[in-house]
Amino acid sequence: MDLGLKGKVALVAASSQGLGLAVAEELAAEGVRLVMNSRSEDSLRQASDAIGERFGAGVIGVAGDVSKREDVERIVSEGMKRFGRIDILVTNSGGPPAGTFDGLSRESWDDAVRILLTSVLDMTRLVLPGMKERGWGRILNITSIAAKQPVDNLMLSNSLRAGVTGFSKTLANEVAQYGITVNTILPGYTATERVVELAETLGKKEGVDPAVIRSRWEAEIPMRRLAEPREFAALAAFLVSERASYITGSSIAVDGGWIKGLF
Repeated sequence: MDLGLKGKVALVAASSQGLGLAVAEELAAEGVRLVMNSRSEDSLRQASDAIGERFGAGVIGVAGDVSKREDVERIVSEGMKRFGRIDILVTNSGGPPAGTFDGLSRESWDDAVRILLTSVLDMTRLVLPGMKERGWGRILNITSIAAKQPVDNLMLSNSLRAGVTGFSKTLANEVAQYGITVNTILPGYTATERVVELAETLGKKEGVDPAVIRSRWEAEIPMRRLAEPREFAALAAFLVSERASYITGSSIAVDGGWIKGLF
């Protein structure tokens, strides 16, 4: 299937590893030029060089923390200087720490708001005017299954991912007339560095091996396994493509059936 993406320019945040990297690879395979981002310059350089060599796509890596407005402005500015425009925005970031309400400080909430919500607002605000002017754009916000079905001990993620969902749905209605779609994609338990870290955190808290935590998750998933990043990336590439031009305001899970609700 030709997704109609060749020559488009995508900014993929937090793309040096995990889900962001998988999305960047999938888009590069479709001929998309990439603005990649990570807080780590070393890992970003390795990832962007590898994608450039493998797919021959134009790639620029811009290190920066998306929770800081000045970094977001620099990331977008560097991408615009290199490619002249940004057609596709894929927002993404590291997850906040696990914890219950009583165990989380005001500072923890402030940090999580900047990482999960404000970063999405800042990136969107900078790329949206150009999308409107050109009459074409794709905004895809990576959230979590926690936005639809809260996960125990993830108070911050449960709360703020839902906020991003509300923003995305509202914005989708505002910009649809300009040929811009806005969707969210909800990864379930996926074999990424973040999930390994979460298993270690929960295992330490409960005094069990992280493998026990992983087995518990797998038992909750109808497919009885964690997702592979490439399975998530395949849907992401479709949602930002020309072929998905009539899909907007949607929140779609890639969770192996974990979410139990009907919608």
